[in-house]
Amino acid sequence: MTVPGGRWIQHWDPEDETFWKETGERVARRNLFFSVLSEHIGFSVWTLWSVLVLFMGPEYGLTPADKFLLTSVVTLVGAVVRVPYTFAVAVFGGRNWTIVSAGLLLVPTVAAFVVMEPGTSFSTFLLVGMAAGIGGGNFASSMTNINAFFPLRKKGWALGLNAGGGNIGVPVIQLAALAIIGAGGGPRVLLGVYIPLILVAAVLAACFMDNLASVKNDTGAAKDAARQAHTWIMALLYIGTFGSFIGYSFAFGQVLTTQFGRTPLQAAYLTFIGPLLGSLIRPLGGRLADRYGGARITLWNFVAMAAATAVLVVAGMAKSLALFVPVFVVLFALSGLGNGSTFKMIPGIFQNQALAKGLTGEEAVAYGRRLSGASMGLIGAVGALGGVAINLAFRQSFLSVGSGTGAFVAFLACYAVCFAVTWAVYLRRPAARTPEGPADTAGTKNRLSYAEV
Repeated sequence: MTVPGGRWIQHWDPEDETFWKETGERVARRNLFFSVLSEHIGFSVWTLWSVLVLFMGPEYGLTPADKFLLTSVVTLVGAVVRVPYTFAVAVFGGRNWTIVSAGLLLVPTVAAFVVMEPGTSFSTFLLVGMAAGIGGGNFASSMTNINAFFPLRKKGWALGLNAGGGNIGVPVIQLAALAIIGAGGGPRVLLGVYIPLILVAAVLAACFMDNLASVKNDTGAAKDAARQAHTWIMALLYIGTFGSFIGYSFAFGQVLTTQFGRTPLQAAYLTFIGPLLGSLIRPLGGRLADRYGGARITLWNFVAMAAATAVLVVAGMAKSLALFVPVFVVLFALSGLGNGSTFKMIPGIFQNQALAKGLTGEEAVAYGRRLSGASMGLIGAVGALGGVAINLAFRQSFLSVGSGTGAFVAFLACYAVCFAVTWAVYLRRPAARTPEGPADTAGTKNRLSYAEV
């Protein structure tokens, strides 16, 4: 059956190896490629203001605290819209919603082109910045869509590549800003580059992507996912990984200019490196999780993130830019690695629940896909709120002590909590079976297998 306004695939069974080899893999990879393109530009638009604030010198009349507040608002909107974007795929179809969501990126881009000049009020900048937040929603709809295309054994790689390709939109726009600042251009030049790219992404999605008829609108999926304790536990872990990535992406340049006295051009030479490595390494996090288990990779990743943060505290107190920058870049890379491993855990957790309920075959796959797809929007939204917290923490730290050191101490405590939760829920081997608690909803036997998700 063909639905007007879009290309719909009626039969989709990626778990059938014959179907996957003969038809599924080729179609899934094609949809993955164009999904990555649209999500990539969405991330660039979402993080647009992380570079626009570097163009905003004293003539704009904004304090460092104003700029941190501005980027916090952008991050907040990006987090909130991830929830409706997740379920838009089921309502409109993955291809159709990719076209719409790509086209919507014209709104914040054109609006920023109009207002980006000295004399514009701070409240206007806030409103336009809020509009840019819709770029953050593209991640949620893209991940939900691609999750349905790939078999469980390939999800870690596919979701990692999809997210990593999107995340790399952050360093790309920062590199573009570096080139424009270096050439003496203004912010409108940067915006003028992205407007036609948005149109290209929407047209390519219309020409080459597909909708899956099997991904039906299920209003109960969101409620069921919200009732799952694992949804909120994974959301906490994602705050520690993706919240760090997006929060640091917005804040890195401002920390360099405010705490270390770098010029906008000097800051731009450095800010893209961390997000670039964090984006490139995300698929590796998914691949390692496929091989060794997402919980194990996530656990030790938080140990490494805590160690890097402790060094940043020392570097900040010593005012050592030479130590601060490379360690911050390492922290970015670790956040990307953890992004891949945490998202790999989600489908496996709900697949384990399906098996624990006695479901088998396609019924078990459908159960796991339904809950994992719905939970990804909630987890992605809460995780992105970590970016809001990071920018607000930096704002308060600079207001209180004149540096970001206080914020890094708070982040260190957060990583310690994430480590403890990962170990306690997904890796600790209980002495005896307990009937209560989120980790035991599938029984002790299945709880032990969570180390493999």
